Amino acid sequence: MNGPDGPGGVHEEIMTHFRSADGAAPAADAWPALPFDAWKDTYATLHRWTQIVGKVRLVQSPWTNHSWHATLYVTSRGLTTSPIPHASGSFQIDFDFIEHALVIRTSSGAERTLALAPRSVADFYRELFARLAEMGLLVTIHPAPNELADALPFPDDEEHASYDPEYAHRFWRALVQADRVMKEFRAGFIGKCSPVHFFWGSFDLAVTRFSGRRAPEHPGGVPHLPDWVAREAYSHEVSSCGFWPGSEQVPQPVFYAYAYPEPPGFAAAEVRPGGAYYHPELREFLLPYDEVRRSASPDAALLAFFRSSYEAAADRGGWDRPALERAVIDPS
Repeated sequence: MNGPDGPGGVHEEIMTHFRSADGAAPAADAWPALPFDAWKDTYATLHRWTQIVGKVRLVQSPWTNHSWHATLYVTSRGLTTSPIPHASGSFQIDFDFIEHALVIRTSSGAERTLALAPRSVADFYRELFARLAEMGLLVTIHPAPNELADALPFPDDEEHASYDPEYAHRFWRALVQADRVMKEFRAGFIGKCSPVHFFWGSFDLAVTRFSGRRAPEHPGGVPHLPDWVAREAYSHEVSSCGFWPGSEQVPQPVFYAYAYPEPPGFAAAEVRPGGAYYHPELREFLLPYDEVRRSASPDAALLAFFRSSYEAAADRGGWDRPALERAVIDPS
């Protein structure tokens, strides 16, 4: 995709396509199309790149409940680790899906950049750690993927080497929209609730509400993830929702919602809008992303999904909803 014009030429071509006359994205493009088959190779490579970067944050940060210390966050340009502690101060690693660059910055003012372009996972791994070493950031990670059936070590992975900047850009723009609506949904809960954050293991954006009660021990069994990590993540009752770009099993981007433990009758609950359905193998409600982006009001459709799936979990699970919820405050 870089072609003879280089990354900048592709960037301008993409942005010219998406801009309207006043410089803003046209309404029809605000929720971009993200067909799974068109970008699944880029997705597979980018998934592993985010794991490498996420593991840098993981090993440098004190353990926080439910692995919240390991996640990435959506920004106005891509994804970020947020500041990572280091003996010399702090540093931050950002995926920039506008300029298609990985940027490392330190609290002392140093900066290094890697191009996001077609390159193998092994090449990305080598260059990232070379740049970190140049900056005096000596970090060691477990160099293999988690939560993937294919756990080919990063230094050996010459197989995954795709990067289509247009689809990386579209994926980020979908994350921006999902992040915005999920934050609005989160605001109506005053019990324990996660931030809206991006889990690089499963490659999804999620927000999780907690009832406050302990949950039964999770069975574990997630590929290449220690069972104790899954059990700590699900130590307490949750109602969780998020955005996921899909898989070979579900070959389309979807919004999802689930409860752990799943209360009786949850699967039969009426969840809005009409395109939502319960997937018996995943044990989650799914709402296809295309149902949202094509609706008359994507925000309303998505909020209806998040709220109705939460209500199904909370009501059937006997949550103390009056103590956990509040009306959303209008800042105006």
